[in-house]
Amino acid sequence: MDIKDSLGLVTNKIEEWVRTIVEMLPNFVVAILVLVLFYVLAKILRNVAGRVLNRLSSSAAVNNLILNIVYIFTILTGMFVALGILQLDKTVTSMLAGVGIIGLALGFAFQDTIANLVSGIIIAFRRPYDIGDIIESSGYFGKVIRIDLRTTDIQLLQGPIVLVPNRNVLQNALVNYSEYGWRRVDLGIGVSYGEDLENVRKVTLEAVHQVETLDESEDVTFFYEEFGDSSINFSVRFWVKYTNQNAVYLKAKSDAIMNIKSAYNAAGIVIPFPIRTLDFGIKGGEKLSQMKINVRRQE
Repeated sequence: MDIKDSLGLVTNKIEEWVRTIVEMLPNFVVAILVLVLFYVLAKILRNVAGRVLNRLSSSAAVNNLILNIVYIFTILTGMFVALGILQLDKTVTSMLAGVGIIGLALGFAFQDTIANLVSGIIIAFRRPYDIGDIIESSGYFGKVIRIDLRTTDIQLLQGPIVLVPNRNVLQNALVNYSEYGWRRVDLGIGVSYGEDLENVRKVTLEAVHQVETLDESEDVTFFYEEFGDSSINFSVRFWVKYTNQNAVYLKAKSDAIMNIKSAYNAAGIVIPFPIRTLDFGIKGGEKLSQMKINVRRQE
């Protein structure tokens, strides 16, 4: 093949490319218009979805994530449609296959992260707790100070902050002490067998009603429960508005104990307690002062 034939082949190839471009020019224009249309559609959908999500979820992180997913998905759909118009079906098929394989690989590699992410989205919509609530989850008890897409941050009553994965919070039992807004205080007490039980009941209820944060709309309950080894045991229960663990709940419990003890002292009611005698003698009953202790001196 001489130079003339080679130039002829190149020329024919270029002419074929130019002819193809000219034939595909309307498709190019349509594809560009489709991309512009889907770009505008993506913005419109993101704005509409944003207004809807703001009503359903208070989590800005979750809302932004969902809005970005809607936006990117719409743009990718427009790209696939544009490639189809350009008759690049094989390219579209290859891209879809590649996306599927990559997605599968990422799913296996980041399954824990994805599980926490999905759990965070579910928590944002279901809202089983909010920031500031006192909850108990996965063995941790404290106040929720932050909720993001991966973890729920709980500040323990002792001060440390624990980052609990959202998957654990969603899958395990959760106790929300702030949801109801009220909490019952339970006190177990025992009095001597020689006491007048009706008088004990009266004095105890009067003492409990002096607690400042007591919920007067609920009855204070008093029940004798058992004959103990050295006392007759009973429980007294009352409700307080639960807004804070230390300043409300524990303070109400402490005030009730102090009021009951002061009332018992004034009424002469005895709270028995066990007494333990320590016998240091080898022989039972021998006093410590009477024992002969041998001290061996070392020279």
